[in-house]
Parts: sequence; C-alpha cells; structure tokens
Amino acid sequence: MKKLLCATNEGIDAKVVAVEATLTKGLPSFSIVGMISTAISEAKERVKSALLSNEFSFPPKRITLNLSPSELSKSGSHFDLGIALLILLNEFKDDFEEWFVFGELGLSGAVKETVQLYPLILSLANQGLITKAIVPKESLEKLSKIPHVAFYGVETLQEALEVLKSPEAFKPSLSKDIEYPYYEIGSERYYYVKEYKEDFIDVKGQEIAKRAALIAAAGMHNILLEGSPGCGKSMIASRLRYILPPMRVSEILDLAKLQVLEGKEPDFKPHRPFKNPHHSSTPASIFGGGSHKARIGEIGLANNGILFFDELPYFSKSILESLREPMQDNKIRISRVHSKVEYPANFLFVGAMNPCPCGNLLDENKECRCNELEIQKYKNRLSEPFLDRIDLCVVMQNVHADDQPTYSSKELHKEVVKAHIFSKERGQTVANAKLQDEDIAKYCIMDSEASDLLEMAVERFRLSFRSIKKVQKVARTIADLAESNMIEKEHLLEALSYRRR
Repeated sequence: MKKLLCATNEGIDAKVVAVEATLTKGLPSFSIVGMISTAISEAKERVKSALLSNEFSFPPKRITLNLSPSELSKSGSHFDLGIALLILLNEFKDDFEEWFVFGELGLSGAVKETVQLYPLILSLANQGLITKAIVPKESLEKLSKIPHVAFYGVETLQEALEVLKSPEAFKPSLSKDIEYPYYEIGSERYYYVKEYKEDFIDVKGQEIAKRAALIAAAGMHNILLEGSPGCGKSMIASRLRYILPPMRVSEILDLAKLQVLEGKEPDFKPHRPFKNPHHSSTPASIFGGGSHKARIGEIGLANNGILFFDELPYFSKSILESLREPMQDNKIRISRVHSKVEYPANFLFVGAMNPCPCGNLLDENKECRCNELEIQKYKNRLSEPFLDRIDLCVVMQNVHADDQPTYSSKELHKEVVKAHIFSKERGQTVANAKLQDEDIAKYCIMDSEASDLLEMAVERFRLSFRSIKKVQKVARTIADLAESNMIEKEHLLEALSYRRR
C-alpha cells in the first residue's frame, strides 16, 4: 500500500487527508472511498484519461483508493494528482508518506490550479503540518508568500512523477518577502502602505469625531457615530480603514485566505478589510451559515479589519443582539446539524445612525418631524447590552459653511503608527481594545489622580464592570497617543467623555 497526503476544508480550517491506494489481483475495477464528493468521484475519469494520454499504462487490476479519515467529508478536484501518482508509484519501494500533493488533472495530463489551494495550504502551514508540497506551477506566485514551506511547481503529471522519484534534482520555490515597507519590533515585522484613496482632509470640521476616529484606529475600539444626515458619518467610517495599524505577516496571509474564500484574487497588500453590509442583509450573510456546510459571513470576512453598519437602528433586532457575542469574544460560532464551525472575528465595529427617524433632531436649521414616541421607539432598537459593547460614542456637530479641513489621513496614520510602536515596545501583543482582564491590570496602570477619578465616575455614572474596563482601555490608547507610560487624569477624562450618556 502506498500513501500520499492531501487536505480538505472543514469550515475555515484545513484537515489533513491521507490518500491510500492498493492494487490487487482480481476483476479490473477502480473505486474511491472515504465520504467523497461528486468532484472526487469524477476524478476516476480524469485520472484514466491523463494516464492513457501520456503513454502510461492503466493497470488491469482491482484499484481501491481510500481517503482517510473516512468520517470527514471531502470535496475538491485537487485530489486528482495524488490519486494518479499513487497508481503510478505502486511498483516503487520508496516511501512517500511525508509528501503533500495538490492539483487538478486535465485530460491531457496537465496539472491545473484550483481556488481551494491557497486557503488549504495556508491553514496547514499555520498549524505546522506541512513542510513540502507538489503544486501546480501556476499557483507558485501566490503560494510562495506562505513561509516555511518548500513548493515544487509542476505543469504535467510526468513532471510530478519525476519530482517524487528524485526530488534532489529539482529546486523548490521558497517563501518570498512581502514587498511593502515595514518596521521591525523584536523579531516581528509590521507592514504598512502609504496609500489614502479616501482622505480625512476631505472631512471639514467635526474635530471631536476625527479625534475619536484616531483613538478608535489606534486601539481598534468600537465606535458609534450619531448625527444629522450629511454631517460626515459615512465619510469618516470609509476613511478609517486607511489609518489602521500596520499588519503582521500572519494577518496579511489570513486576509489573502479570506479574499480567496470570498472569490477574489489575493493581493497580499497590508490594507485591512472593510465590510459594510446593507441593513436588509440576512443573518446568514452577516454571520455565515448554510443548511449543510457552514460558510463564512461578513463578520468573519471583516477579521482584523472594520465592520461598518450604516443606518444602525434599521438592522433587525436579532442581528444586533447576535452581534454582541462576536464583539465581546472576537469569534463567531455557527452550529448546524452537519457541522459546527468557529471563525475568528477580531474586528473594529463602526456604527452610524441618525438622532431620530427623520434625522433633523440635532439640526439647528431644520425642524424635527418626529413625535416623542417615534424617537423613543427608534432609539430602543439599540439595547443597553449592545451599546455597552461600544467603546466610543460621538454626537456629530452641525455642518457650517466656514468649516475647514484640518488633519490629513497621512498625519493621522503617522499618529496611529507612533501609538502602535509605543504599545509594542512595552511588550503588548494585542490592540488595546482586545486586552484581557489580566492584561488590563498589567498595562492600564493609572496614577493616583486618575484612580480617584475612576472611582468617582463609577459611583456617579453607575458604570458596569464592562464599562469600567472599556474606559480603562480607551484611556490606555489616549495615553499611547501622548506617549505616556501611565494613564493620567486628562487621559481618563477624555475617555469618560466618549461614554454614552
């Protein structure tokens, strides 16, 4: 019996699949077992044609292929190459169990790329399960970004066979560096790009909102913008992604995996994702799901980036309440009869809303057309537990003709990078908004004045335990922007000013 390795998707992660083959005497037949999909079942015809088209003989034996473990559902045409190679290698005495093989076979024996390859191999690499693999040559450009894996690119079945017979005769493609500027802290590189397609210089006035956006970006804090129509809520939200902190290599590779799962070509650019689903979106499209196979939703695709809900109160109550868990735990769990999947959901939430249904409640020049009951009903769509998970709440100012632009995205991004470096140099591994309880005690150290002020605020505003922690985290980010090792009174005062009244 010969064996090669391959993989299949289970949710967002890859599981190793051992492809085993036996060729025995008996009535000639060709069967593949192991809970396989139609695409794998059809591999029999592709493999037969590929072997016969390249002057290989198709053994007149009883051929049985097993994809193990049998209880794991498997799909994808990337098993073709491994199946064909096992049939050809049956007479060889060498052991090939450490080789991963991926590729779809054409009828002529050509090895083709499939969309599943990149997320599969990246997931295996992240788990430390793969060191070398035979892959389609056309996939090398993308796959060579994955570190610590030696890739042997092949164009034909014959070439793949030669690699397995004598791998020393072929030079593997090793990982390439990401071609963007970076700075190094310790042994970690942080990549960034100075590209601002939408610039904060276009936002006139709104100094408080821009300051809150800077704090949100520097610490990855959830933010809610409330104001009249046209005051700049969506403008600020769309520009926020360009000033977010630099990205680690692992985050860039994960983003590329999400782009592939979304049907896009990965660009390996250190720009964090920005997702803004419409308020009419279904829960399945936002959270992920499916009756048989749980697929990733907008929350999962926004991992390490921004999730923007415009017209926040118009999202269904069930969606807003279901959002509380991923906002707190930074993960989303999808349970179905056939599958249970957990996706990382470490996003910065941005919400935008009008002050009332007609939008004119805060406008100095327009009259509000809503009665008190309508306004209360509108605001009651956002529950207190949901709002308690928002770090920064900002009421936008009215727009005036003499408002002037102040800060550009380049200037704000420079401040975010400065705060990011400051936090990393004290040994912090995650953004301030994502600090756990034990990390708050370690990094959010306050001076005596700030401690006394927090005690007074807890009494006066009746802050919950979650609110206290969020105030401390926001104050830590404000202190980072000021390059202060300790949280001082003015930092805490500013953090408290962003709490929802």
